[in-house]
Amino acid sequence: MEKIPMTRAGHAALDQELKALKTVERPAVIRAIAEAREHGDLSENAEYHAAREKQSFIEGRIKEVEAILSLAEVIDPARLSGAIKFGATVTLVDEDSDEEKTYQIVGEPEADIDKGRLNIKSPLARALIGKDEGDSVEVRTPGGAKSYEILSIRFV
Repeated sequence: MEKIPMTRAGHAALDQELKALKTVERPAVIRAIAEAREHGDLSENAEYHAAREKQSFIEGRIKEVEAILSLAEVIDPARLSGAIKFGATVTLVDEDSDEEKTYQIVGEPEADIDKGRLNIKSPLARALIGKDEGDSVEVRTPGGAKSYEILSIRFV
């Protein structure tokens, strides 16, 4: 199996989610199922079916998070420097609109574009890897080609 690159913060967040799923969510759904069973006929019991569905989701998520954590390769960006690579925090300017954006390049499980965490497998991240400050990159996106200039690279 291929290792999954991850920052310390991303690993800690997944570990915290796993603990919450096992210690809070799982026991709560087990109690909800037991309570719904007490109401009688299970075939027409919407509470029971909803609780079973939630239990299925929770168990699936637990397995998914455990699998990700077992394959995680934690990389500390603070120990890195130089050209753009995993963990870099990059400030870009859109050469068409002069809009500045800052992204940290992270692994797939912790990516969240709304929070500025860019998936390393995304077209933009792949175009940025290996580039330096002052370089321009052109990225083919679903919305068309975009050009960016790299203003700064930080490893935090």
